[in-house]
Amino acid sequence: MNANTISTLTVDGIRAGLRGREFSARELAEAALAHAEAQNPKTNAYILLSPERALHAADRVDAALSHGEELGPLAGVPVAVKDVIVTKGLRTTCGSKILADYIPPYDATAVIRLEAAGGMIIGKTNCDEFAMGSSNENSAFGPVRNPVALDRVPGGSSGGSAAVVAQGTAVLSLGSDTGGSIRQPASFCGIIGVTPTYGRVSRYGLVAFASSLDHIGPFARNVRDAATLLEVIAGHDLLDSTSAPAPVEPYSAALTGDIRGLKLGVPREYLKDATGETAALIAQAIDRLKSLGADVREISLPATDYAIACYYIIATAEASSNLARYDGVRYTFRSGSSDTLTDMFQNTRGEGFGAEVKRRIMLGTYVLSHGYYDAYYLKAQKVRALIAADFKKAFAEVDAIVAPVSPFPAFKLGEKTSDPMEMYLSDIYTITGSLAGIPCMSVPCGKTQDGLPVGLQILCNHFDEARMFRIADAFERM
Repeated sequence: MNANTISTLTVDGIRAGLRGREFSARELAEAALAHAEAQNPKTNAYILLSPERALHAADRVDAALSHGEELGPLAGVPVAVKDVIVTKGLRTTCGSKILADYIPPYDATAVIRLEAAGGMIIGKTNCDEFAMGSSNENSAFGPVRNPVALDRVPGGSSGGSAAVVAQGTAVLSLGSDTGGSIRQPASFCGIIGVTPTYGRVSRYGLVAFASSLDHIGPFARNVRDAATLLEVIAGHDLLDSTSAPAPVEPYSAALTGDIRGLKLGVPREYLKDATGETAALIAQAIDRLKSLGADVREISLPATDYAIACYYIIATAEASSNLARYDGVRYTFRSGSSDTLTDMFQNTRGEGFGAEVKRRIMLGTYVLSHGYYDAYYLKAQKVRALIAADFKKAFAEVDAIVAPVSPFPAFKLGEKTSDPMEMYLSDIYTITGSLAGIPCMSVPCGKTQDGLPVGLQILCNHFDEARMFRIADAFERM
């Protein structure tokens, strides 16, 4: 098998190839690993490759095939996993110096389900440190480059997971989304990215950034593959207290190509200041949805203007609490230049954390401090309730919402690193869905004159992923 073949394979194509004895799972794994190793110097998308684990999974698939057993839905599929999702016996760094040598003693639930379905984990992907960033320039292991344009960012924080799928070194990947970290990289890299309903996929084994906002979700090159991966990893998990017991629909069955009569809302707040090529491509995408028979109408989400401030209060507050465990005492890097316990705490965190993580810890500690909790954190939670109420009202009128993913396509490396506020504003269209906990996804809707991809965002009501995939699939077929 030619290594470059990996970039053209689909989940269904792999299953058909295995059944037809066109290749073995081991041959596929070896080709994927070779391709990833050859291409990674261009993008720095992988932190590490895992040949032993991938080949072991491949041998299990080949054994099942030789014994005439039913193949799992991801049998023989090369998958990459963001390095904030723990993998037993395989280094998990969260893109941070403080966890550079951490080897977890257990697997995340999503990883267990992925491998049980026959998936082959070929490596861990680079990411913004502890998933804090919008460009994948905050990793202790260097920035990731966008395979579409190597002088551009792939988006963050799951930029590595998006890049490996766009580059063709993995067929699928897992990312995490807190405020848009799956949808924005998917848009920047021209692939599918899905943020499921909060609680749809277990967070057990996802290293926490902001616990009430974190999601695990899939990246893929087409809607059907993304739907298949979500079917595999979704479902209730007793190990996660926030995991929802809602049944998981067969998402692939919803891919009918027919959206006639569906009512789609376009939020005026998302488009009121939109200009340039991104706005033009989104307008064209909306016209295409109309041509498919959808009833498109304008709606309002009035609390949108407060979303950025709300998100960066809640997310940093939760980050401040979650990252307190990294102190050099238990399982992290420990500074060697300390004379006292207090010095050890300070030096370990000072040397181990990067600038963006320190910034968010400081912000979070401030908004939770005595005298400021009511003024900032409590008020932000009230605004979050207003944002959720906006969506509830909207979904009483429409079946789904369509909007941009980002105000602009992928920007150049280093372009926004000196201005954190400008960087934060790149998530302005994705944060609202995250705060409401609803399912959202990015589907490619065209390219700028410079060849940079732009994504259309589709948002649906809680646990309505099937409808979301149905709309995305119909759009993709055009």
